[in-house]
Amino acid sequence: MTAPEGRGIAGFDDDSSTFRILHVSTGNVCRSPITERLTRHALSDRLGDPLGGGLIVESAGTWGHEGAPMEANAELVLADFGADYSGFVGRELLDEHVIRADLVLTATRDHRAQVISMGHSAGLRTFTLKEFTRLVRAIDPATLPDPRDEGMVERARSLVRAAAALRGWLLAPSVDADEVNDPYGAPITFFRSIGDEINQALDPVVTALTGVSAKR
Repeated sequence: MTAPEGRGIAGFDDDSSTFRILHVSTGNVCRSPITERLTRHALSDRLGDPLGGGLIVESAGTWGHEGAPMEANAELVLADFGADYSGFVGRELLDEHVIRADLVLTATRDHRAQVISMGHSAGLRTFTLKEFTRLVRAIDPATLPDPRDEGMVERARSLVRAAAALRGWLLAPSVDADEVNDPYGAPITFFRSIGDEINQALDPVVTALTGVSAKR
């Protein structure tokens, strides 16, 4: 069984020039909005354009508050990083989101299990964020396509295949190592600690996807 490209399913656009990253949490008002907007910010930092190279970043929630804004503390966290929080609208996770996604990154293992249970061969391209970070760190960048030659999309797809191949061999050091805790209802100090945690996990992922390190 091979992972679908997220394309060519009836009723959906067939566009092999893009690579969709879907971030998933529970309500789509705290963790996944922070992760979505920090990913876009990191791509903009490295590429000068958050849509550069065909990478599209979205989010949704397994119990998503459809149409809701993100939590005010989540906006404050994004502002701390200089990331854009404007115009966000919460979404409930739907089959079409999973079908379109080339990579699904979840906040917890429970979210990962829920995405995989939806089918669509999602198990081959769904990871918790921290799990994917751990696997990416073990991948030699030299084994991935050079985005200057083969494009960012092909590099990203190769990265997902390599991470999936490693998953059964590189196990988490503890039960909670791959989890991002829910800050919903918590004070801003806890939100900021979660924001730092997400940002640190994203840094090696975005570097591996783009082949470009963060500006220091």
